[in-house]
Amino acid sequence: MTTPQVMRIMALSINTAARAGSIIREVMQRGNLGIVEKEGKDDLQTEADRSAQQCIIASLSRKFPNVKVIGEEGDSNLDVKDEWLISEENEEFLTHKCPEDLREVKEEDFVVWVDPLDGTSEYTQGLLDHVTVLIGVAIKDRAVGGVIYQPYYKQTNGSLGRTIWGLKGLGTGGIEPKTAPKGQMIITTTRSHLTPLVQQALDALSPTEVIKVGGAGFKVLQLLEGKAHAYVFASPGCKRWDTCAPEAVLEAWGGTLTDLAGIHYSYAANVEFKNRMGVLATIPEISHSDIAGKVPKEVLEALRS
Repeated sequence: MTTPQVMRIMALSINTAARAGSIIREVMQRGNLGIVEKEGKDDLQTEADRSAQQCIIASLSRKFPNVKVIGEEGDSNLDVKDEWLISEENEEFLTHKCPEDLREVKEEDFVVWVDPLDGTSEYTQGLLDHVTVLIGVAIKDRAVGGVIYQPYYKQTNGSLGRTIWGLKGLGTGGIEPKTAPKGQMIITTTRSHLTPLVQQALDALSPTEVIKVGGAGFKVLQLLEGKAHAYVFASPGCKRWDTCAPEAVLEAWGGTLTDLAGIHYSYAANVEFKNRMGVLATIPEISHSDIAGKVPKEVLEALRS
């Protein structure tokens, strides 16, 4: 019996994300980050971003040539070092049963969104626990699968790195999600892009605490780890590769990730990259639509303009 494509793409993404994470650690160990500004000082790219993306896109493209792979760092040279090429699919993941509705999806219906190093600013500042590798798997326009790899997560045995995955209809792996404290409203938001609009949206939700961290992947992990109830970002600063994997992982658990109006983003191959209407993510225990309903109309109008 042939293994469904979605399971194979996820299984390769799991191994590839871990390899990309080891490249990120290698670049940091060498000490020369090769920083360049893409669109100013708040939008940086390093040697780690470039190399990790080459590893991911070359590995996925060679194994699944008909899958559209879109990476944050633009077109990548697919002629990469052999040690960066991953061809083995994760055996443990392949022991899981594929959700029935995903069994027959053709290779050409997949779009993979890659952020090879989410939290580049934090990486350059040494805030390494904020850094993640994100590989999001969309079918046509919907995020269905995701891999979040934390290169600097310290395991109890002293080793570095943790892989978290989610597939809608199957659930999550690599983490035991916890529920955030009852009777509170803890919101996670941007560490470095706090604008008056971001603050206005936060204030409207009356949080009991605000946790400021870097990277969309790490923010969604605050929800999975029971540290926050919601992730709120009233800004067009995020892109599709920032949210595809986190959305899939969060929703595989039962949470929700949309724009601030409560509408899911499209992850089709031809969409605009910017998440113009911001990001709203919630844990399963709270009503996503209730939270979206509290976002001030002025905030939504400002994002639309």
